[in-house]
Amino acid sequence: MNLKALLLGFALLGAAVAGAEHLVLLTTNDTHSNIDFDDHSRGGILPRKAIVDSVRKAEKNVLLIDAGDMVQGTLYFKYFKGDVEYPLFNMMNYDIRILGNHEFDNGLDELARYWKDAKADRLSANYDFSRTKAARLFKPYVVKRVAGKKIGFIGINIDPESLIARANCKGMVYSDAIDKANEWAEYLKKKEKCDLIVAVTHIGYKGENGRKGDIDLARESKYIDIIVGGHSHTFVDPKTPELTPYWISNALGKRVLVTQTGKYGRNVGYINIDLDDIASHKFDYEYIPVTDRFSPDAYDKEIQAFLEPYRAKVDSINNEPVGWSMGEYANSRGQGPLANWTADMGMWIGMQAADSLLAAGHDVGPVDFALMNVGGIRQTMPKGMVSEGLILSMFPFGNKMMLIRVKGSDTIATMGIVAPKGGEAVSDELRVVTDGNGNVLHVVLNGNEIDPDKQYTVCTIDYIAEGNDDMTPMARHELLWQDTAEIGVRVLQYMRHMTSLGIAVDPDPEPRFMKSIECLKNQ
Repeated sequence: MNLKALLLGFALLGAAVAGAEHLVLLTTNDTHSNIDFDDHSRGGILPRKAIVDSVRKAEKNVLLIDAGDMVQGTLYFKYFKGDVEYPLFNMMNYDIRILGNHEFDNGLDELARYWKDAKADRLSANYDFSRTKAARLFKPYVVKRVAGKKIGFIGINIDPESLIARANCKGMVYSDAIDKANEWAEYLKKKEKCDLIVAVTHIGYKGENGRKGDIDLARESKYIDIIVGGHSHTFVDPKTPELTPYWISNALGKRVLVTQTGKYGRNVGYINIDLDDIASHKFDYEYIPVTDRFSPDAYDKEIQAFLEPYRAKVDSINNEPVGWSMGEYANSRGQGPLANWTADMGMWIGMQAADSLLAAGHDVGPVDFALMNVGGIRQTMPKGMVSEGLILSMFPFGNKMMLIRVKGSDTIATMGIVAPKGGEAVSDELRVVTDGNGNVLHVVLNGNEIDPDKQYTVCTIDYIAEGNDDMTPMARHELLWQDTAEIGVRVLQYMRHMTSLGIAVDPDPEPRFMKSIECLKNQ
């Protein structure tokens, strides 16, 4: 099928090669509860369904696959806990689905409650749920017979350590992603005699902090032909293979196709497989942008009716103004205005808490700095009016603010872990100086280098204090105070306070993870 023609008119077209049998894989990942359009008219469940319906109408053999993290990130999940996304995915008629790490956000019992009604094949080859309520809900693989060919699919999930809160995956046993993928791929090839093997993964395009990603899986595999990935929000654009290579040589020198569609449902991946010439690996890989180009008549009426009561509540919250932003600020790894604003907001919350504790007779001393995780910021802040709903969507997690006392050596070690990833959100009091390659040279607090032997008071969230997001040294802390309200409540409090003073959101744009002078001289 001619995909470019489909993008223009979604007309019914002939196959690319007369008489040839084709299989089209439509793929999504990391949609994160983005049910509606974003501020740039991208994404949205209704145009995504229209795209899928059009391709299914035009092609004989189509499989719709999701690579995880369908939930968490907007008010739909914050208020309805999955009552919106799970039925919608059933209405989309997904064929194959795997878990992301955020499917665990409300705990394993809730995960099991929702996934037991999922209509798709539920795959997980390296999570053992046998001692949990999710027992028997997932299988390691499925074989689909298409036009006389056997296509094997494997589900592969990420290491939950320091990524998923331990309480939320208690009883689940993890096995190494690469080992299990290769073990089941060999089984599918040699025992099931599969003609094609697809790994559907939620491990990230590139590995980081000791975890291996899809590129590593491709290189270390022998029998996997295609990887449909998620987790890292990487847009593997076939138009720019120099930036995100999508053909990777495996351990036998054969090509493996590695794909991922970015995030928030802004694209649908499109993989066209000539079933009569599988061995050549001449798969066509493209993507379909999800936009507002459709006529309203093309939208699924059942989905529209289902969404109406949920959208009414979400819209009412999204229309409640709480502040004003001087510009559009996107989330970026420890280097952008939004990360800085978030950490400075955390510092304000910490100082308010310290003052309240002092008034109650508990002197915790001054707060030295704030540390927040950029992964906890789920939306872009637009220019202009900032609504209550936007803030709650930006900070959707149920994290609680904390004041902790941390040794300087553990602070330095934490910065050494996050710097290679681009950093995290640190407040204005802190500067992390690197060699330009992610190696930390100095950690500076208010103009002075941090003393490894000194104790520092840090405002952060419980997720970080538990050592998650790989910030394991932070778990060696003394707890001074923990909030009772979720972080979104405190951010709203901060926004309303600043608005009452006539202060708009206008964050510091200067990077707080910075290259050393010597590094800059040598550039």
